[in-house]
Order: sequence, then structure tokens, then C-alpha cells
Amino acid sequence: MRNGAASLRALASGIAFIATASSGAVLSLASSDKDRPIVESLRRTLGDPNASVPSRSAQVSALSGASLSNPLDILVIGGGATGSGVALDAATRGLRVGLVERDDFSSGTSSRSTKLIHGGVRYLEKAVFNLDYGQLRLVFHALEERKQLIENAPHLCHALPCMTPCFSWFEVVYFWMGLKMYDLVAGPKLLHLSRFYSAKQSAELFPTLASKGKDKSTTLTGTVVYYDGQMNDSRVNVGLACTAALAGASVLNHAEVVSLIRDGVTQRVIGARIRSNLSGKEFDTYAKVVVNAAGPFCDSVRKMADGKSKPMICPSSGVHIVLPDYYSPQGMGLIVPKTKDGRVVFMLPWLGKTVAGTTDSPTSITSLPKPKEDEIQFILDTITDYLNIKVRRTDVLSAWSGIRPLAMDPTAKNTENMSRDHIVLEDCPGLVTITGGKWTTYRSMAEDAVDAAIKSGKLKPKNDCVTQKLQIVGSYGWDPSSFAALAQQYVRVKKTHGGETVPGTMDTAAAKHLSHAYGSMAGRVATIAQEEGLGKRLAHGHPFLEAEVAYCARNEYCESAVDFIARRCRIAFLDTNAAEQALKRVVEILASEHKWDKSRQMQEMKMAKEFLQTFKSSDN
Repeated sequence: MRNGAASLRALASGIAFIATASSGAVLSLASSDKDRPIVESLRRTLGDPNASVPSRSAQVSALSGASLSNPLDILVIGGGATGSGVALDAATRGLRVGLVERDDFSSGTSSRSTKLIHGGVRYLEKAVFNLDYGQLRLVFHALEERKQLIENAPHLCHALPCMTPCFSWFEVVYFWMGLKMYDLVAGPKLLHLSRFYSAKQSAELFPTLASKGKDKSTTLTGTVVYYDGQMNDSRVNVGLACTAALAGASVLNHAEVVSLIRDGVTQRVIGARIRSNLSGKEFDTYAKVVVNAAGPFCDSVRKMADGKSKPMICPSSGVHIVLPDYYSPQGMGLIVPKTKDGRVVFMLPWLGKTVAGTTDSPTSITSLPKPKEDEIQFILDTITDYLNIKVRRTDVLSAWSGIRPLAMDPTAKNTENMSRDHIVLEDCPGLVTITGGKWTTYRSMAEDAVDAAIKSGKLKPKNDCVTQKLQIVGSYGWDPSSFAALAQQYVRVKKTHGGETVPGTMDTAAAKHLSHAYGSMAGRVATIAQEEGLGKRLAHGHPFLEAEVAYCARNEYCESAVDFIARRCRIAFLDTNAAEQALKRVVEILASEHKWDKSRQMQEMKMAKEFLQTFKSSDN
């Protein structure tokens, strides 16, 4: 904590600074009136309850059919949040688009986030104390995008109150003023006003919150609660990819770029050699512009075009752990604003469990990063100081590491102080790279990348960007009470080991899960559970149903067991033991859907078990 008087003076200066900056801030506008017919047409397509994405074979044909004489407008490399956002943005501008992802949609960083949709309280603090308009501009922009993301995927995103404990009246004033500035910056995009709660009120809202400070010599004075957004990150990402497919993009997961194709005369990048990681077959696809949205691996793609290109990624490791639900109340998060090494740690309710993190330390780039035991212990030690219950290592149900692709700043001494702004560049003709940024701003990052691609390839879109007000598939027709209709209208039919079918109730937990995971498409999952006898739970104590495996295989490009347990449902992130219990049945259903032989089923079991090992401590 800074010197008291100096801190308050800085905050007062910061309020004046923000007030001046806010008056000049320009929020981006919604789609223009001339684009309204296009948006309405897209809404009809995406809102069709019977809408189905093109088959994988159709997507392969579309990509392999893009020739030198009839190329795609844009080929996107990378199926994370930004890459899927680029494909959706470009397709909804009327461009011919392809996307390839070597693993699965959201298989990398985009599924391993803190699950927050935020403007960045920490960045606001830096902006205030350094009077840094660049940092402040990032917060303005992120808060605008935060509200838009929640509105565009309402079944997967929601506002979440976060509590900041204060152990002195100085801390109360400091954090209250700081979070009121956060409200001020949000302006019309505010979710809810922040407010102060007394120690007694705080204990009622967050029963496990400690009443004594970490040194036990101070007593809880009260808390300041502010609001940010929370999401089911990989399901938003998969939703973006499927929405892009419904909008006309040819999206293909488990398809790796093995080399880039360049024009023999101009040396411009004009396509890529693609290998299917499912069949092993290779094909060429051509495009007027290639967009590199490969996240931490974007330097590898750049080196395919120019072996001498300088690295622009400074990878940072972010570790999270999952704990039982009793660590935090269902509707309230906890933020530790400053740990002993200057980091911010969150403890948040998420999908019936508690997620805590994160760390922020330099790392190497790998496809399957593993959490280190000292990072897990750091998180446990940090939250111990703020809870009145015993924090046990044995309570950790799952732990994962994600790699943040921070844009390189050669003057930065560590990744924690590096800006999270994004960079768009074309250092090789025909190859536009988009990197940096964060989940919250994926949509505007995609817009900037498509703008750059249009300029590079002299493309002719039919309309301007329309993604600001475009909801993803599953959002249209959904509302928070949709789960009640599912519970009333459907039953979960379960098959016994003897082959008989037994009807069971669609209980509230299952109905709520389906409603929030699939939105307006939940009825289709419930129909499978009812009519095909796939209403049984995949693992005890979790709401995930067998029917979801079949639905995802048919409608969400779920091609492997890991695709399902990690990205379609989140059981691998929530509880690795439960994921292992569910694995056999997941493989059986996918085998039926995709016609796998015994050898492929054994391979899937092996690969999934190896994947789950990366969700445990490297020392455990």
C-alpha cells in the first residue's frame, strides 16, 4: 500500500484526470442503418432453432477447393477467441473466409483464462498514479467491450460482484474511491454501481471471509464490492466458431498449417499447406490474405514466412486452481488487490465450484503447459490469509496453466508490467498478424485485424463490421427463466446395463446447466436425452449429461474425447477425477457418432488421460 496521504492525493488527481479524459472519450457506435438488413438476415439465420453447421467434410471441401484462380478472401490461422472472432467478423462482412486450427477451438489460452470479462482495475490504478492516458484508454475500451460481450452471449456471460476486503478506514476510502473511478470510466456501460458493506454485512454475504487481517493484528473494517463480468470462456469461443460457420465461414479444427505458400515473383503469402490431424491427409488452400491469430504460437507462423523475423511474443504463465464450492458463496467473488509480490489474486464462484488465481510469470511456449507446485501453493497461501477456514492442498480438484501471448516490449522488465494492448502488423506481405490483447477485447481485435486484411488484399466487403450487436448462436430467444421450460417439458431417459430405458425427471440442476451452456439450443440436447436414452449423468455430482456428447459431435465439431471434456463441457477444468470417471462413456458415445474402431477408442482414452495429467501439479 502506498503512503496514505500521497495515495489519496494521487486518487484525487486521478479523478480529475479521468473526468477530463472521459469528456473526450468516444465510444464506438453500433452498426449503421445501411447495414441493418444484413444484421436482420443474420439474426434470422442464427436464431433458427433448427440451424445446423455444415459438416466437417463440407468444410474440408470448401477449403481445399479454394484455388489460385479462385482463392478465399481471408484464411485465418488459429481458432482461439481472436481467430474465431476474425472469421465471424469477415464472414458477416460478406467476405469468403476459411479458418484452420491445429488442435480444437479454444484449446489454448482462450479456454484457460480467469473467466472474467473485465476492464482491468489494475490498469486503471496504473493509469491514475502515472497519469497515463494510454493505460486509461485501454480501460475505457475494455469496459465498452465487456458490456457488449455480455449482451452478445447472455446465456454464457453474466455480471459478477467482487468483494475487496478492507482492514482499515484508509483502505476503505482508498478502494472505495478507486472503484468509484472504475464506475465513472464505465459510464453508460456500467454493470452495477460499486458500494461499501460493513464487516457484519460482508460476513453475511461471504461467510468464509476472515474477520482478522493476515497478521491477525487488524480487524475487518468492511468491504467494497464492484462488478465485472464472468463467462464460460471455451463455450463462448466454440459458439463464435459455430456462429462463423453458420454465417458462411469454412472453419476446421484439428487442421494444421505445415507451410505457407508464397508467390514466386512477389513473395507475397498467398495460401497455406494444411494437414488434417485426424486423417493425416494434406491439401493446399489459397487466400488473398492470411491472418495469423495463433496466439502464443504466432511467432512460429511468422517464421514460416520469414525465418529471420524477430520474436514479438513474451509468453507469461497464468495458473489457476479449482476448489470445492464451499470456499466461496455462489454469487460473490473475492479479489486480493495486492499480494506480497504485487499481483492480484481472485477467488470466484464458477460452474458450481470455486476458481482461484492467477500467477503471472515468464514461461516457455508449449502446447500443453502444466502448473507448477510452487505456483499452486502461492495461490493457496494467498487466499489462506483472507479466509476463516482451513485451506487444504487436498481440496484442489483441478489446476491448469495458460500462456498469455503478451506483445513484446523490449523496455519492460517483467510481464506483469507489460501492457495488455494488442498489435496488428503485416511484416510479410499477405500475412497480417494479430496478437496481444485479452479475452474481453477479442471482438475489437478481430475488427482491427479484418480492417488490416481488407487494406492488405484490397478486398471488397459488402458492408461494414456488424459484430457489435450480433449475438452468437444460442443467444436468440434465450432468457434466464428458460431452464424452467426445460424442466417442465422434458424427461431424462436413462438406459440400464440390461438395455432397458428408465424415465427420470429433468431436475433443476440439469435444466439450468443445459440452458446456460447451450442457450436456445438446449431443447435439442434435452430431446436427445429424452428420445435416445442418453439422459444419464456422465459423473456423479455434476450436471453434464450423456446427450451433450452426441449433440456436440453433431453440431459443434467435437472430434475427440478431449474436445468434449475440456471445451464443450468443462469437467476437466472442474474436477479431474470426475473427468476420468466420465471418460469411458464419453468415448463410447463419440465412437458411435463418428464410427470409431476399437483402436481409435483406445487411442482416445490414452490421449485424454495424458491430457488430464497436465491439470495436476507437475510434482503431483
